[in-house]
Amino acid sequence: MLFDGEVDPCWDDRSFLGEFYSEILHQDTCQPATADGLALVTALAVDDRIPARHRFQAVDLLFRAATVAERHLAETWPATPQHADPDSEARARSAVQDHLPALLARWSAECPAVRLALAGLAVLFPTDRTLPALTPRLQTFTHQHTHGTDIGDYVRFVLVLATQNDHQILTATEKLTDAYWTGTARGGPARPRALHLLGQILTKIGMGHPSTRRAVTHRATLALLP
Repeated sequence: MLFDGEVDPCWDDRSFLGEFYSEILHQDTCQPATADGLALVTALAVDDRIPARHRFQAVDLLFRAATVAERHLAETWPATPQHADPDSEARARSAVQDHLPALLARWSAECPAVRLALAGLAVLFPTDRTLPALTPRLQTFTHQHTHGTDIGDYVRFVLVLATQNDHQILTATEKLTDAYWTGTARGGPARPRALHLLGQILTKIGMGHPSTRRAVTHRATLALLP
């Protein structure tokens, strides 16, 4: 169905993938089968037959699956997240980490939009190889997209997270949430708050629902897709 347009001329790939992803990460909540399903999402993300916009969505889903526990903690702090499944969340995070090398290996072959999503994944699982590579790999974005744009804010925030400096991360999180994004409780842990923010910006870049102030940013995002 994904690759043969003659199967059903009325078939809508967006509808199919939306339902497919909902089964894997239903209502942004990990379930026992989520980790196994992420292997299928990864297969879509690394297949050149899949349009770039869908590869972006696949990588975005991997990011969300890997950060469910932290993002929900930031949203509900100081309360405990409802419907949490710590075991399934841990398995999903480990599954994304296992698939990360295959995803990052495609960096040079990917379009700019998918690279943005991959940068978010890379900073989730920092290594001595991935962190130093982020700055040169994102240099073009920082030159072309200024502060105050979705892409510019996202890329610069990724680079702040790559420093692993808690003070810098907290400062950047406070600045960006005060300016544009849904805030999280200031008493909450810094990393969950930062990942909650990073997820918001990445989702907005991918979904293209900009505010009036930032409408130009969505046009820039679409230009990144082949």
